Order: sequence, then C-alpha cells, then structure tokens
Amino acid sequence: MTACIVGWHHLPFGKHEGREVEDLVVEAATGALADAGIGPEEVDEIVLGHFNGGFVEQEFTSSLVLQADERLRFKPATRVENACATGSAAVHHALAAIAAKRARFVLVVGVEKMTALPGPEIARVLRKAAYLREEGDIEGGFVGVFAEIARRYFQRYGDRSEAMARIAAKNHRNGCANPWAQMRKDLGVEFCRTESEKNPVVVPPLKRTDCSLVSDGAAALVLTDVETALAMPKAVAFRAAVHVNDFLPMSRRDIVAFEGCRVAWAKALEQARLESVWDLDLVETHDCFTIAELIEYEAMGLTPPGEGERAILEGWTEKDGKLPVNPSGGLKAKGHPIGATGVSMHALVAMQVRGEAGGMQVEDAALGGLYNMGGACVASYVSILEAIR
Repeated sequence: MTACIVGWHHLPFGKHEGREVEDLVVEAATGALADAGIGPEEVDEIVLGHFNGGFVEQEFTSSLVLQADERLRFKPATRVENACATGSAAVHHALAAIAAKRARFVLVVGVEKMTALPGPEIARVLRKAAYLREEGDIEGGFVGVFAEIARRYFQRYGDRSEAMARIAAKNHRNGCANPWAQMRKDLGVEFCRTESEKNPVVVPPLKRTDCSLVSDGAAALVLTDVETALAMPKAVAFRAAVHVNDFLPMSRRDIVAFEGCRVAWAKALEQARLESVWDLDLVETHDCFTIAELIEYEAMGLTPPGEGERAILEGWTEKDGKLPVNPSGGLKAKGHPIGATGVSMHALVAMQVRGEAGGMQVEDAALGGLYNMGGACVASYVSILEAIR
C-alpha cells in the first residue's frame, strides 16, 4: 500500500444544461477538498481526467481546477487521457506522484460534458476511441464496435441476449438507490429483453437498454500517502492498482476474450495477495455495453470463457448475490461521462468499503474491486480498495 483516498465528491450524472466543464470541475474539486478536511494550499499536485476529443471547444483544461480557489495557483496541474479509462488514468498518475514522494496530497478530478453536441457529433467523437484505420467505418460508430463484439461472441458461444437483458435490468434496478445516477428507474427484465418503440435496436444485436448513457458529470478524489492518511478521519487504501494496455486494432486480438481485462485482474489479485475475485465483497465494472459486463465476468474469473451468462442467470452478481457487480447501477444506469467514470468508480468503491454507500451499500463490504476500460478493452485498469481507517 503506497497511497490512500482520504476525500471525495460526486456530482449527479446526466444533463447539466447551462453549466460548463469549468463549473463541474470547480464544484467537484471544492467538495473533495472539504470532504478530506484539507485546504487548497496543502495540495501538492493536481490531475484532471478529461477525454474531450471535441465534446467542448476548450481543449486546454488542466488549469480549470485552479478556478476552485486562488490558493491552488501555481500548483502543477496536468490533464491526462486514456479513452473511457481517462478517470482511472488520472488516479494512477496521482499514485505515481505519491509513490515517487514528489507529492503528499494530490487532487484528482474527472470530468466530461457530452450532451451539448447533437447525437451524430457525439458518435463521431466517440468513434475516435476505436482504431480508425480499420474500424472507422463500422456502422454506428462505437456502438457498432461493441455490436460486432457481441455478434462474434454469439457466433462462438451462442445467443446471450437473455443474459444481457438481465444485466441491464439488474443495473437499472441498482441505480434506483444511487442518488447520482442519471437514470433511477427499474426497467424490468421484460422491457430490456423486448424490442419496442421505447427500446429500439441501435445496431444489431444491441438495443437501447444494452448501451450506456450519454452524460455530463464530474467526480473528485484527494489522495495521500498511508502515513498521512492514518492521522486523518478516513483512509481507503489501494491493496492493488494495475494498468495494462493492449493493441488498438481489434484485428490483432481475440476481441471476445478481453485479454487485457483478464491480465489486469490477474496482476491485481496477485498484488493484493488474494486467491481469486471471490475474495472481494463487490465489484464496480465497466458496463459501457451489456456485452462488456458479460465478457468481464469471464475475464475477472467468475466463469470459464463462454459461460459468463451463469453469473447473471444464477444471480451471483445481484446486489444480494455471491459477488455483487455494479451495485451503483454501473455506467448503464449511472451514466458515462467519460473522463469522470474512473474517478467515480474509485469514489463509489471507497464509499462501499467505508460503509457509507447509503442505499447502494453491500452488507459488510470490506474489500472492493473496480475495472475501468478504455476503448474496446484496449486500456485496462483494476484497483482493489479497503478501508484502513
């Protein structure tokens, strides 16, 4: 353990009309510092996770965090990006700064404002997270990329539409208890499994309920070293923090195996000295599309390849199951403001292991894991957290 989370703040995800990226950043940063009980003058470094890619005109955004307080002026601030894993990339940058002893307190903010663009423009921006040379013309942009993954998975293992509908229904049901979730409505399995006017097919075989939401939002954390954290009101330690990247082109990988996810989980469990993922009390995983959560069950070690449907059909990953997955509602219900997602995941798991997750709380949660993915399983980040104070 080299670092701890000692404060956090989470904004509601959804459509923030009339608010700019700067407004979201300032609110999240101010809230996290207050939660940690430290002043801006104590911050040694600032990291902003912001994918952008054309969502907003303002591309140079690292110093927007300084707008939260004049005492942040002249602090080093860096913007990082790693597709949909941008938030976790920011967290890992902070961990490196603390491990190198160049910072005692690091303020991490994740933000995205996506809804200001029309739908076709949003799709164009998201497509940039694929390998454009080969995948740029796939129908439906990034939705089409995961539709292709689902089709290949079905060809190899059989139709898993029922399992995907149950994943969607589980996450929407869980999202009802999340005060920051974009959609707080229990849609039910029947609605999620059935094509309808309100649940149309986006790109076969993916329906609207198989796809995460377009969102605005922000979340922030304060990190420090373990020794400092032990003197503070709360401390959530990193038992493991692993990052791996795979090839960008899907043509160079077995895309239905999510090998980067598998390697990241294996390394994280070894680092945390755990025998298997079953030693965890909950997991927040990257369900950008329901097919992703299904394959991630296999990659994290719940089942052998091709058998991930058992985890949802037999209730293992329900909130009261053997290993609750996405008790927050996941990206599916919570929303997916790209730069904020990884920071949000860390905050939510920290709340769980502290017993402070409210209606989302998993009973007796002491050890929580999270998986944040960039691109089509290109960047993979796994963290394992536990409260030590």
